Formats: sequence, structure tokens, C-alpha cells
Amino acid sequence: MRYNPDLKTKYEDLRAAGKPAKLAIVAIMRKLIEMANALVKADRLWVKKGA
Repeated sequence: MRYNPDLKTKYEDLRAAGKPAKLAIVAIMRKLIEMANALVKADRLWVKKGA
């Protein structure tokens, strides 16, 4: 969670809610896969938020 502040916040929220670290990491992995699939499906490149 070093490079994406939004995902880092989501991870920290899950941990603060008492979720195990592995579960939080898997949830973040799923989010990354969903984002990657959406980019491929739309034939778009990643654009950093606020850029």
C-alpha cells in the first residue's frame, strides 16, 4: 500500500475494523484486479487521480 493513497486508506480502514491483515490484503488485490480489468475493457491507460 505504498503507492496508492486511496487503497492504503481502504486497507487501514479494514484493519481498524478488526479484519485480519491477509483478508485486507486480498480485498485490496481484488480492487486492483477490478481496476485493471476495467482499464483493459475500456482500452484506457491508468491516469493518476488529480493529474
